[in-house]
Amino acid sequence: MLNILTVVGARPQFVKAAVFSRFIRTNLYAEKIRETIVHTGQHYDENMSDIFFREMEIPTPNVNLCIGSGTHGATTGAMLSGIESTILERKPDVVLVYGDTNSTLAGALAASKLHVPVVHVEAGLRSYMMVMPEEQNRRLTDHLASWLFCPTDTAVVNLEKEGIFNNGITNPSADNKAVVQCGDIMYEASLYYQPKALDQSESSLQDLPDHFALLTLHRAENTDDYKRLSTIIQALNKFDSIEFVFPIHPRTKKILSQYSLEFKSHIHMIDPVGYFEMLALENKCSFVVTDSGGVQKEAYFFKKPCITLRDTTEWRELVEHGWNTLVGADETTIVDTLKAMPKYGDSVPLYGDGMTAKKIADVLLSWQK
Repeated sequence: MLNILTVVGARPQFVKAAVFSRFIRTNLYAEKIRETIVHTGQHYDENMSDIFFREMEIPTPNVNLCIGSGTHGATTGAMLSGIESTILERKPDVVLVYGDTNSTLAGALAASKLHVPVVHVEAGLRSYMMVMPEEQNRRLTDHLASWLFCPTDTAVVNLEKEGIFNNGITNPSADNKAVVQCGDIMYEASLYYQPKALDQSESSLQDLPDHFALLTLHRAENTDDYKRLSTIIQALNKFDSIEFVFPIHPRTKKILSQYSLEFKSHIHMIDPVGYFEMLALENKCSFVVTDSGGVQKEAYFFKKPCITLRDTTEWRELVEHGWNTLVGADETTIVDTLKAMPKYGDSVPLYGDGMTAKKIADVLLSWQK
């Protein structure tokens, strides 16, 4: 029996964990893999956390550290301490982390210090902007991990540039890693949950405009920089030929109030939504404007063009194939790109075959302890 301790803490990780946790509880794998889920509490309110576990039928976490919000150092340190204690108590064979959050780094550090192998799902992504906390987290986690499960060929190449190569999957270590291109687990989530999402969310979308662009805005590089944030808002306020629907992150809402920044009436701010409602919004919208990493991909899953309010992206294949346009925080570029929307890209499969969870499980079960 392989004992996995999975660390989650933020909304994108709940989605990814839902796919893998559900899969390893099927009859074929339930007798081979046992999972303990640790929720750090990084996202802890009703709309950002609890609703995801209910909607997606994720098993209730075995441990909830209830860390909550705070500075990067304070929260990551508290997570590190709590995860370390849990590892010592539960004695897992491996610790599995997803993505690039502070929960990801804390889980990887705690495991590595205790000589427990680290499994990193969504490895190899790079924005090449070390100023981003997410970039720091993902790079450090990749260098601590023994298993690196990459969503794309680009991610594998990124690792090779840093001297990280596949040394075989049967007996990897932090020094001799297993690098596996397994496809994107978020794509598998989208395939599985789309029908349920569209069915359950139909009534909740009735009050929305018939035609709208979907907006998300929460990255610290934008919200913590008054000049960038005010420029983005100014550009979006200028483009009033289409209405926007904006599920606003609590932190973004607080910052807008602090800066006394306001959106015009064609931008409809709504409360944060669950994963199903987000999928339904992505399905119904004309195009997407975002600074989120995951939403860039989800737009592609629904064949919706995307404008990204960042200078770089981890998902460069979306730019290369015409589905994503990087605009940064330049007002003229944002407005000109909005005028060209919707602008569709190439019809090419970029994120695997929707069997990511099985590939991860099979590789881990091949491990020679």
